[in-house]
Amino acid sequence: MFFQNLKKRWPGYLSTAFLALITGMWAFWGSAEMYYEGWGTSFSGTVRYLIPVLVCMILASLALTWPKVGGWVIIVLGTGFTAWWWGLAYSRGWLNWRWALSTFPVSGILIVIGALFILVAKRRRSISHKPAQPWWRKNLSYLLVLGIPLLVFLGVSIYYFPILITRVDDGERGARLIEGHGVKLIWAPQGPGWNWKQPWGGYPSWNSLAFYGVPPLGLKEKVDFEDKDATLADMQETGLCRYLNVEGTALMDAPQKIWRMPTVNELVSSLTLHGENAGCVWDREEDEISCQITPDKETPLWAPDEEPIYYWAADEDNTEEAYYVGYNGNSVSSQGKWWGNPRHGYRCVKEE
Repeated sequence: MFFQNLKKRWPGYLSTAFLALITGMWAFWGSAEMYYEGWGTSFSGTVRYLIPVLVCMILASLALTWPKVGGWVIIVLGTGFTAWWWGLAYSRGWLNWRWALSTFPVSGILIVIGALFILVAKRRRSISHKPAQPWWRKNLSYLLVLGIPLLVFLGVSIYYFPILITRVDDGERGARLIEGHGVKLIWAPQGPGWNWKQPWGGYPSWNSLAFYGVPPLGLKEKVDFEDKDATLADMQETGLCRYLNVEGTALMDAPQKIWRMPTVNELVSSLTLHGENAGCVWDREEDEISCQITPDKETPLWAPDEEPIYYWAADEDNTEEAYYVGYNGNSVSSQGKWWGNPRHGYRCVKEE
């Protein structure tokens, strides 16, 4: 009898296992990103990272209660989400078979899960009725699918809270003198030289910053440069930082050549924790950072209440990508020069 029922119930067991997997993975991603990227910004900017796991939990509850309806809803939403995500990856040059396989457990697998639940609905009537069971056994599927993401969230929170409650923010957003490993620079105050947020809600791309001085002056689209990536020479000649006044509070009509974009080494050497230099060094050949202590998103270098967790550097990785540095010193990475989003900021520097 056990093996007969097991043969009939395998779609339910498999769909529940897949749901537990996908909700757990989205819980891990969402909670980790919420604390790493969104903490300290607006409420909506913080909790938006939990939306995917909340949607998965709602869909899971629907499918476990009404398998046929929930299955079709999951198929439709899963197909739409996968098409959107893979289409976005294609437009940004990310899409390849490795990327598709690595993201399948949190995207395309939804279609499989939905099909399994439809199969569960078809087989449910033919399954032998179970004797009376304890509450936990009767609701084990709900406990797994809804309990696992809550446990994952709790675990991630326990890891991050000690970091977050000791994060330093002195509230000062003016020009700051920061000393690092052989580096002593003045970093621009809040304004056009530091995380200048644009009307569309994000921050300028590397290209936009480098082409600032190209007519027409500003961060407007340059018709003759739409399909062209800027170079280090462009950043040094027509970059936005070059147009800052001596105080770093306003942009001038002509280049002042006082401020500039910092290099990767200058950014890495200026990372701090609780006001102490983190002792970070970048090995370009190995493409990794080693730090004596783990830095954090703190003043004087960062604005903990703003969205950027990366700063663009002046250095190029290649003709199409430029380097950026994250606040925790995990690594130096590169991104397309045309790219710009609310997490990629910048900060101009000048010599003391």
